[in-house]
Amino acid sequence: MQITRNSVETATGPSDWFTGAVYIDTVATPSPPSRLAAASVHFTPGARTAWHTHPFGQNIYVTEGVGRCQRRGGPIEVIHPGDRVFFEPGEDHWHGAAPDRFMTHLAMQEVDDQGSPVTWGDHVTDDEYDAAPAK
Repeated sequence: MQITRNSVETATGPSDWFTGAVYIDTVATPSPPSRLAAASVHFTPGARTAWHTHPFGQNIYVTEGVGRCQRRGGPIEVIHPGDRVFFEPGEDHWHGAAPDRFMTHLAMQEVDDQGSPVTWGDHVTDDEYDAAPAK
């Protein structure tokens, strides 16, 4: 058993990866043989990730607020506390807060052999973000 006392400060989400104000608290970093990386990600209203993919997929678990997510070519989905979303390996997607609500989710993914959990793409445009969510 290993206990790691919280000594990591909340990080600001880099503007290359996010639109709007986003804050990240590290939950788990890979320690071989484990590949698991996890973070609690806090999105301010309207904030969102850029399009991105994960080599082994990604699970997100919404803990508070109201969010949105979308896979490339699919409808925007509204997500609420307790909702779990799995993005398939290599599936291009984004996720973030609703326009008028904060949203926090736990993001869990595995790193590849080079230690990378994600490949970042282009920013989600305002037109893409503002498209009507699925009913």
